[in-house]
Formats: sequence, C-alpha cells, structure tokens
Amino acid sequence: MRSVMQRLQRWAEGRLPALTRYRRPESLPIELHRRRIYIVPTGFGLGFSVLLLVMLAGALNYSNNAALLLTCLLGAASAASMLVAFRNLDGLRLAHVRAGHAVAGDPLMLTLEFDSARPRQSIRVELADGTIAFALDGRSGTAVQLSLATEKRGWQAMPRMRVWSSWPLGMFRAWSWLRPEQAVLVWPRAEDAGPPPRAPAGDARHMRLYRGDELAALRDYRVGDPRRHIAWKSSARHENLLVKDFEQPQSRPQWQLDWRQLGGMENEARIARLARWVDEAEAQRCSYSLWLPGDEITSSNGPLHYARCMNALARLP
Repeated sequence: MRSVMQRLQRWAEGRLPALTRYRRPESLPIELHRRRIYIVPTGFGLGFSVLLLVMLAGALNYSNNAALLLTCLLGAASAASMLVAFRNLDGLRLAHVRAGHAVAGDPLMLTLEFDSARPRQSIRVELADGTIAFALDGRSGTAVQLSLATEKRGWQAMPRMRVWSSWPLGMFRAWSWLRPEQAVLVWPRAEDAGPPPRAPAGDARHMRLYRGDELAALRDYRVGDPRRHIAWKSSARHENLLVKDFEQPQSRPQWQLDWRQLGGMENEARIARLARWVDEAEAQRCSYSLWLPGDEITSSNGPLHYARCMNALARLP
C-alpha cells in the first residue's frame, strides 16, 4: 500500500506540480506567486451567489431592468473581489524567520518577517491553532510572532504555515502554504528535583578578598591607608610601618558539571540533571563549566554562557 501511495505521489508531482510542489521545505526568502495561490468561495460568498441567482430569476421573470442591472453590478463586484483577494497575496514574501528559546514542552516564539513592494491589507498567518493578522504599507516590512508547540529537545523542523486573506468583501478566501527549511533548537527540560553537583576541592585560584571586621594579617603601609589601622607597636620592631589588614579570603563558588559524573544513568536522565544544574548555577550567579562528550565549555556565567550550555545539551544525540 505504501509503495502504491509513493508512486501516486510521484505521478501527482509530475502531472500536478502546483498542488504538490510546495509541500516540501524551501529556502528563504519565499515569495508567493500565481502558481501557488489557491482561491475558493467562502460560506458567505456561496450564500451571496445563491441570492444573486434568485435576484436574476426574479428580474428576468418580471422583466425588471433595474433589478437586472443591480444583479449584474453585484455580480461584477463579487468577481472583482476575487481578483483583489488573489492580488492581496500575490508577490508577498517571507524574508526571515527568527526563533527564541524554549525548553521541551513549552511554546517557542517564532518571529516571521514579511515584506512587499505594494500595500496589502488584512493578511493572516495560521500555525496550528494560532492565527495573527497583519498589514503592509509597501515601504517597509513587518514582523509577526507566532508560538510553536514543542514536545522534545533537539532540532525541530518548521511546520507548514498557511497564509490567507478574504479581503476585501469576505466572499473569497485566497491562501497559500509556507514551509521554510529552517529548524529550531529546543532546550531540554530540567528534572524536577535531585542531588546537587559534586563540590570541587578548594582552589586558591577561585578565592577573592572581602572587607571583614577581624584582623587578618599585617602588611606594609601603602599611601592612602587610614592612620588608625597602623600597628604602632609592631612597626616599632621593624624598619617600615605595618598596617592591620582586615581583608580576608572568601571562596567564590564554581561548579564543575561533568557528564562523566553521572555514570549509570540513561542519556536523557543525564541531560535533564545537567540542565537542572545549569539552571541552579545560573540562578545563584555561580561560575560553572560543562563537560560533554565531544564538547568542553570552560568556566563562566551570564546569559550567553547559559545559552551556550543549553544549546550544547540540546544538540546531544
């Protein structure tokens, strides 16, 4: 059965390219043209057509020229609205697609940038259950945002999006499909709870000084030191003045997150735990490093470092 469907699809792509060609991913920019825009009457348009037929029959039956003229004018207006609806999409271009960040299971925000050489009204983009309307003034592009549902971490292909319009009278709906070949990277979802990372041994390279209240040591006098900190009795036994130093070392926490520390766990469980550790380290503003198979990220912190670590976890096989 599957082979029959594949042969039927290949035949359709050869015989009816306008119906099947644009179901596949395409590189940006994507421009709409007459071969990929479809148009059908709406429910309102069908009802209006029935009304015109009734008016036409009545005008001919009673030989009412005024009613016949009105029927012809309304019919011409509805036919012209079909052309306007088609031209509202013809030449529209999807220039860029940008994706935000999201963990698996949360919606990911997509930003679509459209541009056009002429003004356009009441265009809608539909993705899954989300729809947003926009217009173009013909001088600059516009950006619209849609949310994309995510299920699991890793690269996720862009789904097909429908662009449609029923402007100006709502009698006809013109639409087309967009499917960029871009993929978005979904971050892994962190585990709910678990043990903290293994604390590294103390290292003097990760110590800093802070101003305390207790005497830490005596040091040589430096210009600018307050006179009340001079140790006069100790200085009497030395050639130079000595100053009481109240600065004491304070450890700066640094987390070493290592894939190899989680032996015996499944890969997805390891990734979820490392993601939780990365979240906790970033929340506590700690410096942290991350070791992964084939990738070693040196110690740092901040939003860019956090995104780099989460991207590395998301790309793991």
